[in-house]
Amino acid sequence: MTSEIIEDKLHEECGVFGIYEQEGIDVNKDIYYGLIALQHRGQESAGISVSDTTGPMGNVITKKGMGLVSEVINKDALNTLKGNIGVGHVRYSTSGGSTPENAQPIAMNYIKGSLALVHNGNIVNASELKEEQMYRGQAHYTTSDSEILAYEIISERVKVTTIEEAVKNAATRLKGGFACVIMSPRKLLAIRDPLGIKPLVLGKRDNAYMFASESAAITAVGGELIRDVKPGEIISVTKDGIVSDESLCSKPHAHCIFEYIYFARDDSIIDGIEVRESRRKAGTALARLDKVDADIVCGVPDSGLAAAEGYSEESKIPFAIAFYKNSYIGRSFIKPTKEERNAAVHMKLTVLKSVVEGKSIVLIDDSIVRGTTMKQIIEMLRNAGAKEVHVRISSPPFLYPCYYGTDVPSSGQLIASEHSTEEIRQSIGADSLAYLRLEDFHIMVGNLSLCSACFNNNYPVG
Repeated sequence: MTSEIIEDKLHEECGVFGIYEQEGIDVNKDIYYGLIALQHRGQESAGISVSDTTGPMGNVITKKGMGLVSEVINKDALNTLKGNIGVGHVRYSTSGGSTPENAQPIAMNYIKGSLALVHNGNIVNASELKEEQMYRGQAHYTTSDSEILAYEIISERVKVTTIEEAVKNAATRLKGGFACVIMSPRKLLAIRDPLGIKPLVLGKRDNAYMFASESAAITAVGGELIRDVKPGEIISVTKDGIVSDESLCSKPHAHCIFEYIYFARDDSIIDGIEVRESRRKAGTALARLDKVDADIVCGVPDSGLAAAEGYSEESKIPFAIAFYKNSYIGRSFIKPTKEERNAAVHMKLTVLKSVVEGKSIVLIDDSIVRGTTMKQIIEMLRNAGAKEVHVRISSPPFLYPCYYGTDVPSSGQLIASEHSTEEIRQSIGADSLAYLRLEDFHIMVGNLSLCSACFNNNYPVG
């Protein structure tokens, strides 16, 4: 896990995309643009693997490396990725270091052929599986649980007739949260963990079937969202269509609440829930907690904006845009010093003085991790003339780490685990501070079963 939580925000591990074009049309550009739509889920590395289902068996072409999608997959690289079936990946590391060796897809050759795998999540029993693989002479230098997962599938594949059987057998040995898309030279498979912790959706465009971490990636390439992959479901796509295996599906489920709080794009639909609407409802719930005498409500871009609108609607306090966000500042996580990371916050967000000067403000954000960025933002507002800043957070206080592929640090680095709400208020310099309550999650997502272990220490799988 990385030692810094950049800009005091949590990060997802990655985004996955896969597509099978049944008419034999190249899918390289579809994967590229699908990954661009998922870039918010990971900016450390990116990669694409493709195969031609009509070509030589096992001819998988892979291009991956460190950096953004547009940096790794340039025009020349894209032109070499010819094939009608493929997978793509963007990564933010939580398991395994941020190194070129851990970039995905994981592409491997073995006695029965080849595969390429992309994976979102964490396998919590990866160390146990690695020991077994090392005993078998496989995982000598394995560092990521994604590679361990690939070896599990290969180990099963040499024993059974089909790749579907191999994936199913391997999945029964996995514990944790995972969403995977696996490409063999002739098939595309997707599997989601039985708890549904990690999101995965199925889409279609003409004669192409596709999978993605979010529906926004499906629509970005002109596809139509069909449905979510069910928790525990394995879907196989071939030239003849799709086949679903629900034999590993079970209940209860535990969908990650942070997809709706922060991770997913506003325009995505995950497990039947419109992400932007869930955030707006979180703001509604916040406004019902107490009454604040303020002039305007504003949100910290981007995921705080919808919640701010919901707060405004419920409280009748006018909504205002108080910040200009520079979307072209680059990846501030690579700044080598604390001073440069702090400067990056100022470069990325600018306060609109004419909006906030002399005003009492309700400031909405999705979370407070260590409190450093919120403190800076409040200082910026006060320097621009804000009279009062009342902070409202559209999630409960973070108290516990996550083991399923979200970069929540140890409890010692979480400000709420060692300080009261009043102490945090004083630390960040707010006039008041309040959080969303756990019991208000149902306002956001209805009866959807959730994993909220980072708030209540109730882990769905050990």
